[in-house]
Amino acid sequence: MTITQLEYIIAVDTYRHFATAAEQCFITQPTLSMQIQKLEADLGIKIFDRSKQPVIPTEIGEEIIQQARKISHEVKMIQQLIRDKQGILQGELRIGIIPTLAPYLLPMFLQTFLNKYPEIKIRVKEMTTDVIIEKLKAGRIDAGLLVTPLQDNSIIEYVLFYEELVAYVSKKNAAYKKTYVLADDIDLKELWLLEEGHCLRSQIINLCELKKQTKEQSHFEYESGSVETLRKMVEMNNGVTILPELATLDFSVKQLNMVRHFKAPVPVREVSLVTHRNYIKKKLVDVLKEEIIHTLPEKIIMNKKNNLVKI
Repeated sequence: MTITQLEYIIAVDTYRHFATAAEQCFITQPTLSMQIQKLEADLGIKIFDRSKQPVIPTEIGEEIIQQARKISHEVKMIQQLIRDKQGILQGELRIGIIPTLAPYLLPMFLQTFLNKYPEIKIRVKEMTTDVIIEKLKAGRIDAGLLVTPLQDNSIIEYVLFYEELVAYVSKKNAAYKKTYVLADDIDLKELWLLEEGHCLRSQIINLCELKKQTKEQSHFEYESGSVETLRKMVEMNNGVTILPELATLDFSVKQLNMVRHFKAPVPVREVSLVTHRNYIKKKLVDVLKEEIIHTLPEKIIMNKKNNLVKI
């Protein structure tokens, strides 16, 4: 049994496909298959059920893969400790980020970070909060950028900033005439929402107390996975939606005229960099956190934890 063989079975379990696993391990599929077959022969068991598509682990294979992940984690911990002691900032950071942050936060820091730390490779993927937590616990990503608090003892949260939530209002909407709005000013029949699974949707529901109200049926209902789609629906049709502050930073004067701030205490969401409590790449995560905070606009940095809206 070798560390390499363990890495191969972890890859197959992760991707549930031999060809994809081989590609991710930078070897040919025959080589990967041969090494796994050799490991199975040495152990006297079958780790994978190859008759299923996608391939799945056998019952004993599941247990072996769990142990393989623990061993792989400890080996990587040793390697990272050596790099940290030597002051070497290199390696790979796998990051999950929620869709309501990705288009606004990533462009702020990503290119600067890559230029500053050319030896660090960043792999970023948009995911919902639940998926980020799942992958952190499984060791499949190193960090997440999302909205907190999560109330999960296995996750470490590093608060980056507080982001104001604002109303984006059509000129045809009654709330457009107001300078500042209350949650009660929002007509629920004209409120555009994100689809299920987005934490911003949960915050809007809590902010507007939708659970306590019966929303009348309209002729048309639409839920989007994109903040940008909701913004355009308000601009081109009617109604109102709730936007995170970062989404408004590049607005035109016309678009800014459609923004209505809530009366104090202003509702905010807490944005954090999160890791699993047993994460390895402490130095890499630290410099990522520092770079993100360094590139934030001053207005965002100055926001306070006044009226934190629950997820």
